[in-house]
Formats: sequence, structure tokens, C-alpha cells
Amino acid sequence: MIGSLRGKIISRRPDSVLVDVSGVGYAVTVTIPTLANLPADGREVFFYVHTHVREDALQLFGFESEDEKRTFLVLINISGIGPKVALNILSGMPYNDFLRAIETEDIPMLCRIPGLGKKTAGRLVLELREKLPAAEGVHDKLFEDTLSALVNLGYKRNVAQDYLEKTYKKGYTDIENLLKETLKLLTGNA
Repeated sequence: MIGSLRGKIISRRPDSVLVDVSGVGYAVTVTIPTLANLPADGREVFFYVHTHVREDALQLFGFESEDEKRTFLVLINISGIGPKVALNILSGMPYNDFLRAIETEDIPMLCRIPGLGKKTAGRLVLELREKLPAAEGVHDKLFEDTLSALVNLGYKRNVAQDYLEKTYKKGYTDIENLLKETLKLLTGNA
């Protein structure tokens, strides 16, 4: 199983790149954002790789970060989503925007990805919201822990997040008071 590749770019196509690793050329399928960020041909490149094995094919899928690779693996484990669809999802919008859309349950934003309908976008949110890493620069651990507690209490993630944002801006530094004040807003007792 190939887990990563480091080599020189030989050539590129709209969805893949040919990488020379010690004289062996590997065809690596990549997302559009990854392809756009590649250095010039002949320069060194590094990919985190998922080796996908089928009866009739062996494919390598390359990613710029371990988080992006992990997200790809989570996606292909969802019923009805194979490697091509997962790659299309990760190519459809910047990675951090995708994570944020899942976190905030933004179905219309996810539906902007070509080939992704409302039903599949809803299923993605349902199955992925607790399995994916947080989007970069969104909130600190206190915010995330409090949001998790609200979701565990049965509040919808996007509703809880909206009310938590309001309370969080007041400067609470402990989860107990932040949770208590957010619950007051959620129940209308503020």
C-alpha cells in the first residue's frame, strides 16, 4: 500500500499528475485545488496518497494534507460515494469552505458542487458533521466543546452555533458559564 509519494513532476493532466519517483512514473489523481497549487514540471512534489484497489484497477489519489486525505477516506465510506465522486466533492470548493459548510449544515452551499443534489448534500451533513476536522480558524476549544455539549443536548448544530456565537462574544472563559448563558438564549429566558 502506497501512503505517500515524493518525486519530480513529469507532466500533468486536468485531473492527474505523473510523478517520477526514482525512475518509476506514478499517475496520481488529484483534486483541482491541488493541481492548481502544484509547482512547475520538473520540480519536487509531495503527496499523501490513498491507494484504491479494485478488481480491474489500481489507482493512486494524492492530497496536499493528511486532513484532506482523511476527509476523502470518510467520504468514500459513505454509501453511494466512490472515489470519483469524493474527488469531485473536494474539487468543488476550497477544502476549508467544504468543512465550514458541513459544520454549519449549509445545504445550499454544498449543492453548488457540480453533481451534488440536495438529498446527497443532506446525507453528507448528517454523516460527516462529527467525523471531520474543524475548519481552520473558526473557533477555539472552549467554543467547540460548548457547541458539542449543545448538540449532545439535542439542539441542531447550526441553531446552537448561532446562539453560541452571541454568547461567546461576551467573553466567557469557562464552559459552565458559556453553556448556561447560551441555554438561556436558546430557551428564551435571557
